[in-house]
Amino acid sequence: MDYKNAGVDIEAGYKSVELMKEYVKRTMREEVLGGLGGFSGAFSLKKIKEMEEPVLLSGTDGCGTKVKLAMIMDQHDTIGIDAVAMCVNDIACAGGEPLFFLDYIACGKNYPEKIATIVSGVAEGCVQSDAALIGGETAEHPGLMPEDEYDLAGFAVGVCDQKDLITGQNIKPGDTLIGIGSSGVHSNGFSLVRKVFEMTKESLDTYYDELGKTLGEALLAPTRIYVKALRNVKEAGVVIKGCSHITGGGFYENIPRMLPDGIRAVVDKNSYDVPAIFKLMAKTGNIEEQMMYNTFNMGLGMVVAIDPKDEEATLKALKAAGESAYVVGHVEAGEKGVTLQ
Repeated sequence: MDYKNAGVDIEAGYKSVELMKEYVKRTMREEVLGGLGGFSGAFSLKKIKEMEEPVLLSGTDGCGTKVKLAMIMDQHDTIGIDAVAMCVNDIACAGGEPLFFLDYIACGKNYPEKIATIVSGVAEGCVQSDAALIGGETAEHPGLMPEDEYDLAGFAVGVCDQKDLITGQNIKPGDTLIGIGSSGVHSNGFSLVRKVFEMTKESLDTYYDELGKTLGEALLAPTRIYVKALRNVKEAGVVIKGCSHITGGGFYENIPRMLPDGIRAVVDKNSYDVPAIFKLMAKTGNIEEQMMYNTFNMGLGMVVAIDPKDEEATLKALKAAGESAYVVGHVEAGEKGVTLQ
């Protein structure tokens, strides 16, 4: 008896690392010390010393049950973008710049080419967010997970000068809410998505005129990463007073998280076009509107609060970053929460 006969192939692990090295190279920053394969990832903090009061920010998350779609469709090159996005968007939401990322892949059996493809998506997400991929782990779990299944999670660290932290404490009545468009469902609510649509290859390969693509393509679209967009707004001289990453819990849970007590957000549902995938989901699953806005991003991946005088500059900066952005509402005095009208 040996480890391979027990279900863990060490040689496959070595091959996975070799295959992924070319993707990892794309993410390197000058602060990274050493290479892939050490017991830990090393990252120089020399640049951080230039800040007045540096604050480290961290985020950890996974892709939820969206990985099930990737497995059904046998498409594994974008799910890593989702893993990165869910972590770095949270860091950017607090005003931080992501520094580095680590991934964790649990699988029933290590198929090196598949693992490397997953990591290629992780690397792409890191490139999009200017984060270095400095380490990770691929763990085989024979007997715990089916051989062809896997799960993916990650962890990111970022930094921000304390004076630039986005806390929401300075939001006041009359401030403007700007919504930044999403790429689709992102990585939240897939337990409900999988109840609405039949999760078979045939179903996911079905083309829908209203989507302009197959159902699987629409659902698997990777989460948009907003790091560079928010940086553009900051570099335009705009102070972002509050920022909400619209993830699980939708509008009703996430928007209030950026508000101080005594402030209520008012969002105009007609201020932008809700993407077709959400309309199709609501219709197919007979889901009430309130539940849709309480589960999904409904086409807005981020909502930021700014001073009304900065409205034009914010929209211009976001457009320059390649984002779709809309004035979606305002804040007023009232019980902390959100009103959709």
